[in-house]
Amino acid sequence: MTESLPLLLRAAQGQSVDRPPVWMMRQAGRYMKVYRDLRDKHPSFRERSENPDLSYEISMQPFKAFKPDGVILFSDILTPLPGMGINFDIVESKGPLIQDPIRQLNQINSLKELNPRESLSFVGEVLGRLRESVKTEATVLGFVGAPWTLAAYVVEGKSSKNYAVIKAMAFQEPELLHKLLDHFALSIANYLKYQIESGAQVVQIFDSWAGQLSPIDYDAFAAPYQKKVVDIVKASHPDTPIILYISGSSGVLERMASTGVDIVSLDWTVDMADGCKRLPQSIGIQGNVDPGLLFGNEEGITRRIVDTVLKAKGRKHILNLGHGILPGTPEDNAKVFFEAGKNINELIEKN
Repeated sequence: MTESLPLLLRAAQGQSVDRPPVWMMRQAGRYMKVYRDLRDKHPSFRERSENPDLSYEISMQPFKAFKPDGVILFSDILTPLPGMGINFDIVESKGPLIQDPIRQLNQINSLKELNPRESLSFVGEVLGRLRESVKTEATVLGFVGAPWTLAAYVVEGKSSKNYAVIKAMAFQEPELLHKLLDHFALSIANYLKYQIESGAQVVQIFDSWAGQLSPIDYDAFAAPYQKKVVDIVKASHPDTPIILYISGSSGVLERMASTGVDIVSLDWTVDMADGCKRLPQSIGIQGNVDPGLLFGNEEGITRRIVDTVLKAKGRKHILNLGHGILPGTPEDNAKVFFEAGKNINELIEKN
């Protein structure tokens, strides 16, 4: 029975597999010509991610081109915000913009409880269609933004370099921030459960900006809410693997492992061997090739992938980049990455 499950799901559950599965964060997106052509026809990011036909088509683009072991929903971590009463837009050159930043108690009190079946039905439709399309050839992945990262966006109102506004709230009005974080934790947990019930087989939590916190503040404002999401999801879906990714996480790796997640996704600033030593054997590892390496040549890309896989040998490992693939990356080099991952055993024998 388990052999009929897709490779990435089996690996994420800790089953013995012949090779590490391979997929790539942001594998559907701007580096692909087919995506850029579709973007020209549909310039609104929210239309591309919230129209189920477009989201499905974009999600499938890398699968059709490269056959990765994972197909991830094309969406955004901010997608659930309107269902809570927070409107946003994503401007191509500026990133996310929150129309009314959340900075007052009355704004938090007026937030709606997220009902994903009502406000995010398009997500459920896409995940179901992806499962039907890829069957056991690939694992369908869902994802969410973690409470701290969502709070950072909605308090700052946009991307930030120093997170001064939310950090001011954290140190001046911590009760206010905790109230917002708790609301997001409950909502995001329900959203993750909906994704799983709709077809997602593995889910990833992106706490992209938690790496901006000191370890002591990570313990106060990020980790408890990551854990709350995980605990709620695991209560009803204990067998669904959960991955946690933080950009710039080298200072909090051990803390990430204590949140209840099954797999920690390493960025490229941590050597894979060091990351494995720092994390309990029971915790899986994802990552962690530098996305910039894909601007190099085939030999260099392949050599680095072999090095990464060898350093993770003996661990539950999912081969991935240490961050999302960069715009402008040659598609041929993305193909090299996927092919090297799928042929890793032969490459190791040669080396």
